[in-house]
Amino acid sequence: MTKEQFIERLIQLRMNKGVSARDMSLSIGQSAGYINNIENGINLPSMTVFFYICDYLGVSPAEFFDTASNNPVSINELISAAKRLSSEQLNTLIALAKGLK
Repeated sequence: MTKEQFIERLIQLRMNKGVSARDMSLSIGQSAGYINNIENGINLPSMTVFFYICDYLGVSPAEFFDTASNNPVSINELISAAKRLSSEQLNTLIALAKGLK
């Protein structure tokens, strides 16, 4: 993943969460402009802060780098809900998902 792709992914996941860069910066214990500096290509996070970012966004590091998944938090929520379904309900959900393609 290039620096530009990293920045794009960070913006995408932050926007999915619906938070400002300032709020996210403060929530992970950084200065108010920290995430803006990353998104503007000025800095990259340390590995430790990257893990805080992933935790804050509700994604694993692997999910952060999986750009084929536009909204991993929602996918995890769907999987969690699907685990509680009966076989019949699960088959209905699968049919519905296939129909949405």
